[in-house]
Amino acid sequence: MLQEIIIPLFSLIALEIVLGIDNIIFISILADKLPAEQRDKLRFWGIGLAMGFRLALLAAISWIIQLDKTLFTVLQTDITGKGLILIIGGIFLIYKSTKEIYHKTEAAKDDATAKPAAKATFRKMLTEIIMLDLVFSIDSIITAVGLVDQLWIMYTAVIVSVVIMLFASKPISSFISKHPSFKVLALCFLMIIGISLLAEGLHYEIPKGYIYFAMAFSLLVDILQMKTTKKTTS
Repeated sequence: MLQEIIIPLFSLIALEIVLGIDNIIFISILADKLPAEQRDKLRFWGIGLAMGFRLALLAAISWIIQLDKTLFTVLQTDITGKGLILIIGGIFLIYKSTKEIYHKTEAAKDDATAKPAAKATFRKMLTEIIMLDLVFSIDSIITAVGLVDQLWIMYTAVIVSVVIMLFASKPISSFISKHPSFKVLALCFLMIIGISLLAEGLHYEIPKGYIYFAMAFSLLVDILQMKTTKKTTS
């Protein structure tokens, strides 16, 4: 009996953390654009809202299940409520990551000519985070519903995973901020996730294991390259 509770609970917590990594990377990249005193605030609000969305969606579980019903058909492809949200979120993530990569690699300007971040910028960053929070939350909750059938396990897994994400967000954000090459790599990860969301919305399932293996391998290569560069320069 205890085994029937612990295994699904820990499996769902692990799954929620893996799905939440994408969210942390996105929030970290946006937070890096703000003054240092506003970054922690943006991370707190971004991850806190992610938990709020997930808990609210769990409360409306019957509505979430209905999102798998077909709304309309385009070129013999059935578009569901979930699919429409994933398509919009995927396109937004592809656009945002492509735009950020362009600014990092092609359109970099002298810091002296850059405008200082204003309060409106914080609101803009938070709005973009809310949009992605909603997309990731719906995907996360539908995945949870398919994995377990006990609501309290879903609530516990969401709360535990978000608390872990909250503590992990600052070290991840600091690491990405200190290493520009990792920032570009993280943006490439987000682009892949955007393509995955778009494909999933159109019923073309890309196994998550392939995506995260590619991410882990690319990260390992980048870390090895960074260590090699340090040894040659020292």
